Amino acid sequence: MSHTTQYVLVTGATGFIGAHVVDNLLRRGLKVRGATRSPEKGKAMIEARPQFQGKLDFVQIDDFEKLGVFTDAVKDVDAVIHVASPFTYDTKDNEKELIIPAINGVLSILDAASTSANVKRVVITSSFASVLDADRKAPPYFTYTGQDWNPLTYEESIDPTTSAVIAYRGSKKFAELRAWEYVKEKKPAFDLVTLCPPMTFGPVVHPVKDVGSLNESNKMLWRIASGEKPLPVARVPFWIDVRDLAQAHVEAVLRSEAGGKRYVPASLERFSYAKAAEIIGSNFEWAKDKVAQEVQAIDESHGLDGETAARDLGIEYKSFKETVVDLVTQAASFPNKS
Repeated sequence: MSHTTQYVLVTGATGFIGAHVVDNLLRRGLKVRGATRSPEKGKAMIEARPQFQGKLDFVQIDDFEKLGVFTDAVKDVDAVIHVASPFTYDTKDNEKELIIPAINGVLSILDAASTSANVKRVVITSSFASVLDADRKAPPYFTYTGQDWNPLTYEESIDPTTSAVIAYRGSKKFAELRAWEYVKEKKPAFDLVTLCPPMTFGPVVHPVKDVGSLNESNKMLWRIASGEKPLPVARVPFWIDVRDLAQAHVEAVLRSEAGGKRYVPASLERFSYAKAAEIIGSNFEWAKDKVAQEVQAIDESHGLDGETAARDLGIEYKSFKETVVDLVTQAASFPNKS
């Protein structure tokens, strides 16, 4: 498969995960077309990568959820990595603002991909949210794998009394399910791989003007470095470094044997925000007296199978320490407007 893949479309290419995927592809010698809502950010990314002149281009897509918007974007590409997804916890109507846009975004990209004879693989960024069963409790000890699905029903996730956090989990689940159904029903020329990562941290390579415009998970680490107390409590102890996740996306495109699989790429090391605070305090002199000295127990009651993705996609996960230190070092050099 890898010898035929030369040009890849990445949606959400100017976002936190998407930009790392773009860089990983470029470093591997592939051409990349990024889809973005913001032409300014696309231009900024091209200008920040003069060494990849002519290897990176952008298309502006205002509304990712409209059918037909990707038809031109998929021309000439051999594979698609669909990272873009609606994400807001500030919703008035869960179905209208989260679930339908997520499903439509997936349908829009799959429909476009099936109009092109060139596209042989589509990789979709789903989320551990589509795997997690929030009511499942140990003991006995259990391990989530790529076979597990969040049991949330469509009715529960659109219910007006349901929180946006739960509705977001629904949006990831139903969008991903729709993708698998699509491939089963339509039997397109491409095959599908989905990745369901947990919390994602790490340095940024997309255009960010100050620490206030960091993505949510990294902003949390920065707030801890800035001395926020009490520390937030992690909903789950699982996480991945964005660079490892980007590599997983690229390998999922290039390795033919990954076709048709669903992976839960995740570090084998667990995290808590107290662990993050401890790492920050012991690695940054300026933060030593600021960070909270809290103790948090790390949930060891169940696991997440990061080993399968590591083995099949050839990933060696970075340590939590390296991830936190790299992000905080970078964020400390940004203008601080938060």
